[in-house]
Amino acid sequence: MSNLSMFPITKRWPPRNPKAIQLYSLTTPNGVKASIALEEMGIPYDAHLVSFSTDDQLTPEFLSLNPNNKIPAIIDPEGPEGKPIPLFESGAILLYLAEKSGKLLPKDAAGRWATIQWLMFQMGGVGPMFGQVGFFHHFAGKDIADPRPRERYYGEAKRLLGVMDRQLEGNDWITGSYSIADIAIAPWLRTLRDFYRAGDAVGWSDLKNIPTYLDRFLARPAVQRGLVQPPRD
Repeated sequence: MSNLSMFPITKRWPPRNPKAIQLYSLTTPNGVKASIALEEMGIPYDAHLVSFSTDDQLTPEFLSLNPNNKIPAIIDPEGPEGKPIPLFESGAILLYLAEKSGKLLPKDAAGRWATIQWLMFQMGGVGPMFGQVGFFHHFAGKDIADPRPRERYYGEAKRLLGVMDRQLEGNDWITGSYSIADIAIAPWLRTLRDFYRAGDAVGWSDLKNIPTYLDRFLARPAVQRGLVQPPRD
């Protein structure tokens, strides 16, 4: 692991395969973006569990890789010009992996930017708003008496679902072809429906295209493998 020993995080999570991409993650909707992409692209990776229950994300070793203490983060030992590269932020990781592999990001400029815009849509809208729904519907926020914050986020999540449902009219995937935009979006839909159990609150049953879109995504073998990486202890 000579080319990875410069990274303090490898002392806490030693590489099992130093030639593979080192993934530091957890099976959250953001975390599985990276593992699903790696599985879909056929890129070898070494998945390390960053446990929130033991505050692994706040340790000096993890903060040395991601000062924002969020998962996922990666180290690619074979980065640009053959040098190791560390990366955090799930959207940046998806773009990097797509460029590295030449997969799931269209080569033509129009298709590329269409995919990037929907990736940004997820990062700027779907993730933050669905996360707030989770807080106010499933976690501690559900006990707050004032209904206004809850209704604010239910309403915005419902609006975003409508945007995606209309985009999927006549399309199997969000931009027509399966891409990193789908890998960014679909795990959050799964979490909203299955983990937060907020479907009734945001009008899930009224959606025409999203339910079958999510089922189509979850049926992919690479998605099924990526959803359980890294394994929990």
